[in-house]
Amino acid sequence: MENRKPLYQRLKEHSAQGRSSFHTPGHKCSSFLPPELLKLDLTELPDTDALFEANGIIRQCEKKLSQLYSTEDSFISAGGCSLAIQAMLRAALRSGGRLLCARNAHRSAVNACALLGIEPLWICPHSSSSYTGRTEPSDIEKAFEENDDITACYITSPSYYGELCDISAIADICHRNGAILLVDNAHGSHLAFMKEKLHPIALGADMSACSLHKTMPVMTGGAVLNTGNKRLAENARSDMSLFGSTSPSYVIMASIDLCVDYMLYGDGKKAYADCEKRVGEIRKAALRKGIVQPQGSCDPLRLTFNTALCGIRGEKAQLEYFEAHGIDCEFCDGENAVLLCTPFNSERDFQRVESAIEDMPESSVSNEQPYSFSMPEKVISLRKAMLCSHVRVKTINAQGRIAADTACPCPPGVPVIMPGERIDQEAVELLLRYGIDEICVADGI
Repeated sequence: MENRKPLYQRLKEHSAQGRSSFHTPGHKCSSFLPPELLKLDLTELPDTDALFEANGIIRQCEKKLSQLYSTEDSFISAGGCSLAIQAMLRAALRSGGRLLCARNAHRSAVNACALLGIEPLWICPHSSSSYTGRTEPSDIEKAFEENDDITACYITSPSYYGELCDISAIADICHRNGAILLVDNAHGSHLAFMKEKLHPIALGADMSACSLHKTMPVMTGGAVLNTGNKRLAENARSDMSLFGSTSPSYVIMASIDLCVDYMLYGDGKKAYADCEKRVGEIRKAALRKGIVQPQGSCDPLRLTFNTALCGIRGEKAQLEYFEAHGIDCEFCDGENAVLLCTPFNSERDFQRVESAIEDMPESSVSNEQPYSFSMPEKVISLRKAMLCSHVRVKTINAQGRIAADTACPCPPGVPVIMPGERIDQEAVELLLRYGIDEICVADGI
């Protein structure tokens, strides 16, 4: 018999399993968001305000968001962090100039650059074979020394694996050179509530795109554009309206309102502080076991375990060590298991992680080999490549062709190839290594 509600049914079945969620969304399907929220799925009415002309209750909520994050102003997005990223690129480069952009940019930033006619100047994060890497202040400084037309700098922090950039130092370099610092902080909305203030705005960034739903108790799609620069805040709402839906979800916005109330007036800040301490205990237990984790400054609520160095690669880690203990990871790639923790994980959830760690073998390798690749040759502009006629070809046959889309492993990492770049033999080998068997290329160019 045909399943008439396949998606709905599968979601119900998964929910009924009682698994421990260490993936987005941050509310972990807990009881924090009340069931009656769905009854509030309304639209723009005389008494419900309108997101892109907000001057009533939505504006009140945004002012509380600004208070929570200590910003010049904050703007709600019901279209995810992608909308906030698109808007801040528009805001920063409205008058032109060049964008210095870390190459681990999310595809939403690459797409926005193509639509806005922005040609990024790429810089590669310092990375290892296992992690995305950090954008170093020294590389930012060097780029400014070699280019006098940089208007804005765009970096991602934290990385998907939890690595944090030295935002204070990068902000200082940018501002000394008259440039704006934009931070994709999609995975770091909670960083304002850690023991050490780690949120980009607190560290000097001019704008940050924060995906609230990833680590805060907000429904999927809830995000905020935070501004630390008064000038950029003036037109931020119109910048968002350029990309956003005219029918934003009031249910998502209401969940943001509940989250703000929880953080400003409820037990939210204490809950996140307690969670930071609990996750720290798990991290220490993993280190005692010899399980390698990213070095340097990292997101206090993210657990990234290099299972490959324990002799456990690919999906085997997820199946044999996490799923076997009733754990759903955010992601397991060929080398790492990534777990997102929030106060809405129960003590039982954390105990399951500890049991999985205890069952893992100890690491057999003491260090990693650094990962590097040669920057591909740029042939045509990003915009031209993404908007031109294109075809999909087998990666094995793509050498010499011009990429028409980003090509990188998921989760977002350092793309092997960007639109407009020529695919060389090294790129082919890396793409195949990451399991990317097909690639979009320009047709007739």
